[in-house]
Amino acid sequence: MTPVDVVLIGRNEGARLVAALASVQGQARQVVYVDSGSSDNSLVEARQHGATVVKLDMSTPFTAARARNAGFDALDEPQLVMFIDGDCMLVDGFIVAGRAHLEANPKTGMVTGWRSEIHRDASLYNQLCDWEWRRPAGVIEACGGDMLVRAEAWQGIGGMDPTVIAAEDDEFCTRLRKAGWVLERIPHEMTRHDANMMQFGQWWSRAVRTGHGFAQVGHLHPEYFSKERKRVLAYGLVVPLLILLSFAIAWWLPLILIGIYELNYIRTAQGLIRDGLPKREAWRHALLLTLSKFPNLIGIAKFHLRRLRGDEMRLIEYK
Repeated sequence: MTPVDVVLIGRNEGARLVAALASVQGQARQVVYVDSGSSDNSLVEARQHGATVVKLDMSTPFTAARARNAGFDALDEPQLVMFIDGDCMLVDGFIVAGRAHLEANPKTGMVTGWRSEIHRDASLYNQLCDWEWRRPAGVIEACGGDMLVRAEAWQGIGGMDPTVIAAEDDEFCTRLRKAGWVLERIPHEMTRHDANMMQFGQWWSRAVRTGHGFAQVGHLHPEYFSKERKRVLAYGLVVPLLILLSFAIAWWLPLILIGIYELNYIRTAQGLIRDGLPKREAWRHALLLTLSKFPNLIGIAKFHLRRLRGDEMRLIEYK
């Protein structure tokens, strides 16, 4: 049976990290916890749970990709590695199912499963996260940071790009596919996540970070996130400019152009309903998804401004 090791990453996760550490007990040969400058008792808790602790150098900007790379490098002769964020709990049985799938499919370099929110209905924003995590099983293009990866595949492409501050998992998966590996989501519960996103400002910051990811990963792989970037530019920039310009033409023209957003909102809600989201939630989520183009645009602009200035790519945190 192929041994499985676990890499946990986190920063000031508190009780969430304790739950994450407890969830992996007895399920892995080695457990490594990588800490990104925590000021709480994360290091103590990790050591008490028997994890090998890696403290990242604080002189270099923190990124999830950098933390995962450091965790992998701290493992002794890894073969299969389960990466988990420190605000997640591993579901019993996923490692067994994921390992069996990888052993039966040698061309598959990585498997993921289903992530769900622990406190789904605590806020509209948590509900939106829960919906984002739930995607069909089968061959996929990319996934989030919770994944079971072949060490051979990880090492073959040099791990994650530590300079990518958001959607680093998408960027990693893109290189995996280009290297010839198959990526799959198996129909199995994998992790329980605690977004703890209770305020509009947190959602806004997360949406800014998402836009940064659209731009940075798109800069590295122009074909990836191309549709997302076009939507952001259309609804976040072009339409607002047209609305402003239309005031000089006719008083009624801006009203027609504003109707573009109403149409987009309706179509988004209908799509969510078709995907199985309850109608009441779908209409509320559609409002956030329609509005998200504006913070996404800020994130895109932030990346390109940093890139042109030669600034370091620093995290955009929402909690």
